[in-house]
Amino acid sequence: MKKALILAFFSVSIVSIVAMTGSAPAFVDHRDCVACHNQLSSLQGEDISMGSDWSGSMMANSSRDPYWQAAIRREAIRLPAASRAIQNECAACHMPMTRYLAKTAGRSGEVFVHLPMVPNEAVNHNLAADGVSCTICHQVLADKLGTRESFVGGFVLDNTTPYGEREIYGPYDVDEGRQHLMQSASRFIPREAAHIQSSEFCATCHTLYTHALNDKGEELGELPEQVPYLEWKHSGYADTRSCQSCHMPEVEGKVAISGVLGEPREKVSRHVFRGGNILLPRMLNRHRGELGVTALPQSLQATADRSAAHLETKSARIRVLSAEAGEDSLSVQVEVRNLAGHKLPTAYPSRRAWIHFTVLDAEGKVVFESGKLRPDGAIAGNDNDERADRYEPHYNVISRQDQVQIYEPIMGDENGNVTTMLLSGVKYLKDNRILPMGFDKATSPEDCGVYGAAAKDNDFKDFTDRITYKIPLTPGMGKLRIQVALRYQPIGYRWARNLEDTDAAETKRFLKYFKAFAPSSAAVLATSGICWSR
Repeated sequence: MKKALILAFFSVSIVSIVAMTGSAPAFVDHRDCVACHNQLSSLQGEDISMGSDWSGSMMANSSRDPYWQAAIRREAIRLPAASRAIQNECAACHMPMTRYLAKTAGRSGEVFVHLPMVPNEAVNHNLAADGVSCTICHQVLADKLGTRESFVGGFVLDNTTPYGEREIYGPYDVDEGRQHLMQSASRFIPREAAHIQSSEFCATCHTLYTHALNDKGEELGELPEQVPYLEWKHSGYADTRSCQSCHMPEVEGKVAISGVLGEPREKVSRHVFRGGNILLPRMLNRHRGELGVTALPQSLQATADRSAAHLETKSARIRVLSAEAGEDSLSVQVEVRNLAGHKLPTAYPSRRAWIHFTVLDAEGKVVFESGKLRPDGAIAGNDNDERADRYEPHYNVISRQDQVQIYEPIMGDENGNVTTMLLSGVKYLKDNRILPMGFDKATSPEDCGVYGAAAKDNDFKDFTDRITYKIPLTPGMGKLRIQVALRYQPIGYRWARNLEDTDAAETKRFLKYFKAFAPSSAAVLATSGICWSR
């Protein structure tokens, strides 16, 4: 009976597919996939549909990302001679399907031709709008994974097998009947392949190097712009956890992965791609018309909520270790621990975490505060938020309220000046992002090293940073309440405000968005506190 149903579906679908597509490209719109991979539920009744999970993710909206669009425009205006090269490289992972087709045809990938990302019936435009979609990820071969050649979007696809006979990879063995069913519906033949669940697979687009250029477009140097894979590889997680184990959590029990004759499978990975981007899903939702967003509002809201919950429960811990009074000051030692499998924060260098340290007296009056978030998204006391040419150093001891412990990367240009232009950065002036468990900063590769004062701080080491706050004590002080919080911002104030130097629609638009979201632009990763009295 089951075989008859499969063959009947196959015979009907193959005719309609051929009629619709003819000689189609190597990629198909995500809607061809979610027709079968939606309407799925866990044993507890939760919706686990691949399509709805993916649609609200930053993978699906990589090309609609308003901050990415603004940053690309800024770089291209500064370096007009390199505009084509900039678009080609940045499209590799944000518009991978159109860029791959251009590459195989001997052309450069384009970004601006697809902006604004509003509805358009052109095939290439729809593939660009699909972002990081089903038939780009699931066609990646195991070839060269984990090598430097595979980074910066250097994944390998099958360019020789005719469309209609190509394989598409997943973690499960598929019987012959279901193979025919999927081939009829998508024109791809499913095959089991372990590499699809490896960290090396994710590393192709999440290990990025940028090349600094001068005004003539000449190369000045190379910067490891974001390297979470290399951080993970040097950590204690490399032999025990993969990227997918955290960012694509498994469903409990056996569940079907297809709404059409789906076979129950164990360890099904959710396509939620939860990560550190809590701000942009909310921006995309609020400005969906302007940004050409097609995901349902609830899908984008779910992405923001899941990411926030993951950050708040799985990323870090903070605690007050001790509070000891001296003659005229109170020394409070605080410890921060990184629970992630890479630096915290990791990836794009606009991200930062910091300690918000507050001391209140018996009446609840603030007597000392370091790291307060201002309504405009800046951190009070942070030198870099006050002036673009300065930055806050890494501290072992903080004794003033205008000193803040901020865990961040600070890029420098060829002259050692602070910059937020990726194509100006040649080195890190500071990188004190909290290390993952098992990460030895003394032996770490240069590309994921520690830079600035943290490199020599003995209290900054394997997944931990300890810092001492010295609070002035006055004779009238009695009982004090000490509160600490580790806060996180995916787009730091300076990274947004530096867009003001570019007169373009994309930069103006993002600045408008950021100003509206600034008061809620940060998440609290962990909190703790104690009461102290003489």
